[in-house]
Amino acid sequence: MENRNIRTIIQSGGAVVLPTETVYGLFAEALNEDAVERVYQLKHRPKDKAMNLNVLNLNDVLKYSRNVPDFVKKVYNSFMPGPLTIILEANDQVPHWINSGLPTVGFRTPNHPQTLQIIAETGPLIGPSANISGQESGKKFSDIIKDFNQQVIGIADDEAITGQDSTILDLSGKTARILRQGAITKEELLAKVPEIPFEE
Repeated sequence: MENRNIRTIIQSGGAVVLPTETVYGLFAEALNEDAVERVYQLKHRPKDKAMNLNVLNLNDVLKYSRNVPDFVKKVYNSFMPGPLTIILEANDQVPHWINSGLPTVGFRTPNHPQTLQIIAETGPLIGPSANISGQESGKKFSDIIKDFNQQVIGIADDEAITGQDSTILDLSGKTARILRQGAITKEELLAKVPEIPFEE
């Protein structure tokens, strides 16, 4: 499907399946409460499970966060776009329906050209894995569409999918923590950004 049609669906409050470099995501307009609610319903996702913001660049990260450590720029430039999600303190620009009212929010910049282009055209998107909550992350486009009973459409690119989730790096506190080990290891992070304050 053409990006133009996908963009139209997103801007009208719909949800679409888009590829990333890890797994497929179920994307919708982050600042549209009804669109986010639709994704929660489609996935049968618990409401207390916060969403990440899929953003285009570091400027977007800074727009929706506060108290950002200086080394975050280096982390972003070294690993994003790519299979890394960073958790930072949220500012008052982050709606409660994205982060479930938590003081933090996650940021992801997926490394897929079509998906990045759509984010550039629509603004920040939520994009949790394209699967029913509790099931395996979506790796094959045809299976995903079937799982959602043909209620969504999107862009198929099974060759881009590695099946390995993004690493989730929490940088919201005094010390850094890896909340989910994914494609990027702690050693790789420290090799490029030794300033990250992991506990010894």
